[in-house]
Amino acid sequence: MSQQAPAQDANPTPANAAIQEESLYEVRKKIYPRAVSGWFARWRWALVWFTQLLFYGLPWLEWNGRQALLFHLVERKFYLFGWVFWPQDVFYLAILLIISAYALFLFTAIAGRLWCGFACPQTVYTEIFLWIEEKIEGDRNRRMKLDQAPMSPRKFGIKATKQAAWILFALWTGFTFVGYFTPIHELAHEVVTFSLGPWETFWIFFYGFATYGNAGFLREQVCTYMCPYARFQGVMFDPDTLIITYDQNRGEPRGPRNKKTDRKTAGLGDCVDCGICVQVCPTGIDIRKGLQYECIGCAACIDACDQVMDKMNYPRGLIRYSTEHAVEKHWGRKEIVAHVLRPRVLIYTGILTAIVAAMVYSLATRIPLKVNIIRDRTTLAREVEGGKVENVFRLQIMNTAEEARKFSIAVSGLDDIELASDKVVEVPSATTKSVSVDVRVPAEEGKKGSNRIYFEVGAIGHEDVRVREKASFLMP
Repeated sequence: MSQQAPAQDANPTPANAAIQEESLYEVRKKIYPRAVSGWFARWRWALVWFTQLLFYGLPWLEWNGRQALLFHLVERKFYLFGWVFWPQDVFYLAILLIISAYALFLFTAIAGRLWCGFACPQTVYTEIFLWIEEKIEGDRNRRMKLDQAPMSPRKFGIKATKQAAWILFALWTGFTFVGYFTPIHELAHEVVTFSLGPWETFWIFFYGFATYGNAGFLREQVCTYMCPYARFQGVMFDPDTLIITYDQNRGEPRGPRNKKTDRKTAGLGDCVDCGICVQVCPTGIDIRKGLQYECIGCAACIDACDQVMDKMNYPRGLIRYSTEHAVEKHWGRKEIVAHVLRPRVLIYTGILTAIVAAMVYSLATRIPLKVNIIRDRTTLAREVEGGKVENVFRLQIMNTAEEARKFSIAVSGLDDIELASDKVVEVPSATTKSVSVDVRVPAEEGKKGSNRIYFEVGAIGHEDVRVREKASFLMP
């Protein structure tokens, strides 16, 4: 039997051929954003100041002798200025999240990633960390030279100073975050006396580490790889959404020149190919290649390009906020604004307005009293003197007002029904008090089994603070 020779490869690989390996992951190139000034830069810093004054200042604001904004997990109470919320009010949190989602949809449909570019915590803290880095290490060119230079005592000192400033700021951020859940004055005392509890310690360092890592090192990688919003933002865009655009018809063909060059004679567009729009971008993209999901809409490239256009005596707006339709059809501001009120925007606006109005009405008419009725299961029904049947109920009266109040208790639903216990109970401010209530009904009243009755609890001296709850009275 003859043995068949193995098949030969049609394209054999030479023995000395180099094997090329391709990585599945792109190697990160550190981005050194260049500082830029302009109208949009001023807006970004205004929002940095506004958001951080709120974040760092609110925990220290007093209201009625307590912290104005406090989510007290130990007491299970949530203080919001004059309101006190309890776990039973969790639906307000759900409504707030729905409002935030629809507001994000609305703003994105109108003007793209405004949230990402101007108010997102990742953007805000990256701006702050970059500002610290620039103050310590210098401008973009100095930072690049410093990183390329070999390690020396000077370089080590500069880098150590920057890291120390970052860490202190991050820890202060973590401390402030925990101050929303533990009274911040108590938390400050515990920090000074080194008596922090394990959970406070964990969350201060965890939130501080997250701030330090995200804003100091990950930076644009959070927006590019970690944030899901960057991936599905395109679904909420349409040709009439305002986005940062590069006007190719006006800018191309690009090329360097001096101010005296006649661009039309040279066959050039308005873009001088200076690359400053790329240098100022915090995610390192080239907006001249079109809209990319990495673009966070910060408009730094607009400020940078406008400055170059001013120097060249060209009109501004080579890079600008515009829409796909506006660029294609050469619309002006009037036509762009006219297309803002389109069906998608009107639907989002209508839904958002209705939800906000409902929430405002609910908060305005909210009664600072809650009553829960629990039957005493040890004794369902019993006969007492006078031929009456007695049921025992436990009322949990929740006074959500920030003042102690007396509450009257009344019962109705059956003829000759009466309370055989105290009809007035005093409940301290923002406190729940449980009281036992004996309810009696003549034996001949009602039917055998369950009978519907009603408890009415009202604040004495406050006629508008009254709650009516149903319960079941059992007849043997």
